[in-house]
Amino acid sequence: MSNAFAAAALCLDGVTRTYKEGEGQLEVFRGVNLVLAPGEIVALVGPSGAGKSSLLHMAGLLEAPTSGDIIIGGAVVSSLSDLERTRIRRDTIGFVYQAHYLLPEFTALENIVIPQLIAGKPRKAAETEALRLLTLMGLQDRKTHRPSQLSGGEQQRVAIARALANKPRILLAYEPTGNLDPRTASGVFDALEAIVRGEGVAALVATHNLQLAARMDRALILHEGRLIDGGKLGVKPA
Repeated sequence: MSNAFAAAALCLDGVTRTYKEGEGQLEVFRGVNLVLAPGEIVALVGPSGAGKSSLLHMAGLLEAPTSGDIIIGGAVVSSLSDLERTRIRRDTIGFVYQAHYLLPEFTALENIVIPQLIAGKPRKAAETEALRLLTLMGLQDRKTHRPSQLSGGEQQRVAIARALANKPRILLAYEPTGNLDPRTASGVFDALEAIVRGEGVAALVATHNLQLAARMDRALILHEGRLIDGGKLGVKPA
């Protein structure tokens, strides 16, 4: 294994994915390569239907590649058992989606506490960590509010805090600001960037928003089943 792979938080090495389609096969990914470093925020861009969500599912061990390796923390994990992949997802990966999926009957604080309890953390320690994350997100005064009492931007910041509650090495986000107006989206990304940089998390963010992508370290363009390094995007503000 190369030194680059060993030092990276997440690597995809020659990953392919094919699906059965009638009598034949549909090839979605053809030799995808990716190296994501700790503390790095990378945009994943491409047209609708290009496979951004499928790529995040593979990177997050929700879906197995047809061939190639997924490497997390220097270890090949794509060939592990379902139980082992589930453990790695729980301990290593945080997910943020376009819809926040907060539990409506629980407060902001409780929504962040629950995944920690599931992972086996004592309640007091879980509440302390949840409050720390809410404070970093600027939401310490909203800790007792339920999702219906929060704005869209506040709900999404709680969702980001929840994804980071178990101190993952990797954050995978799909259109995390897609339901928000430009000003609110910018504020949510500010919060995401601050906490990801501060915690040293590696983040891969799928987005159609090129202004948002231009704020990230670099962009990867998904085109015809391959990832193209787009470098640092130069997109003027709208």
